[in-house]
Amino acid sequence: MTTNVVVPNDVLRAVRISMRMSQDDLARALREAGDELGEPNDASKRLVQRWESGTSRTPRTIYVRALEHVTGRPVESLGFTLPTPMARVHADRAGGHDMIAGAEGITPPAAITRATSGVNGELFSGVWLSRYEFYSSGRDATFEGKHHITLVQRGNRLTAQSLPGASSNADSPLTLDLTVDGNVVTGTWVEQTAADGYYQGARYHGAIQLLVEPTGRRMTGKWIGFGKDFDVNTGPWELRLVDRSMAKATMEKYSRPPE
Repeated sequence: MTTNVVVPNDVLRAVRISMRMSQDDLARALREAGDELGEPNDASKRLVQRWESGTSRTPRTIYVRALEHVTGRPVESLGFTLPTPMARVHADRAGGHDMIAGAEGITPPAAITRATSGVNGELFSGVWLSRYEFYSSGRDATFEGKHHITLVQRGNRLTAQSLPGASSNADSPLTLDLTVDGNVVTGTWVEQTAADGYYQGARYHGAIQLLVEPTGRRMTGKWIGFGKDFDVNTGPWELRLVDRSMAKATMEKYSRPPE
């Protein structure tokens, strides 16, 4: 007998929190978007709860368009599973930044081990400062990218989403999808650069691996990605906890470029 396992949609939850919206706020915004698009819907807090809990994984078409309108993101990037006829492939540029950057493990602290071994551990949830370095061959200089991000933990999964207006590189939303195993954090990153910025709206992606410090308040490691000539590039990446609160007031406080 096969048992269906319900997997929470932490991506949608992280996006909602990053937009400083409650579940009621998102439902209201979806209804307003439906009216604006000429496709009225009955989005409710209960529906948002079903999506985030994972009990409903495939939104109806009218909600797909409303979700994309409200979040500014394709529904595939919101943690949903679409039926085959709706699957889409988006045009994309070469992955990775135009970058060239030129430890031994430690025993996981007991607090980290406890937080990542159970389904309810939330040691890492909060607002973090993300900082990475990259070399731009086109400008022959090294640059630093900073974002304030919300990090949501469920068991050993970490989902991070940059707060609106919280990027040092114009408007460049950043998403991280990570898995924590003891003091090792591994996963992927995606950054959508600003349309009016140097990279002209290019979408870059790659992998990342970090080590968690014993305090659980800092992670350091490296990213890897492809450059414009399909060379493999890498550089340092750091995440530093700045606030454990996920309250709306906290989101508003950090919705600004990092200093």
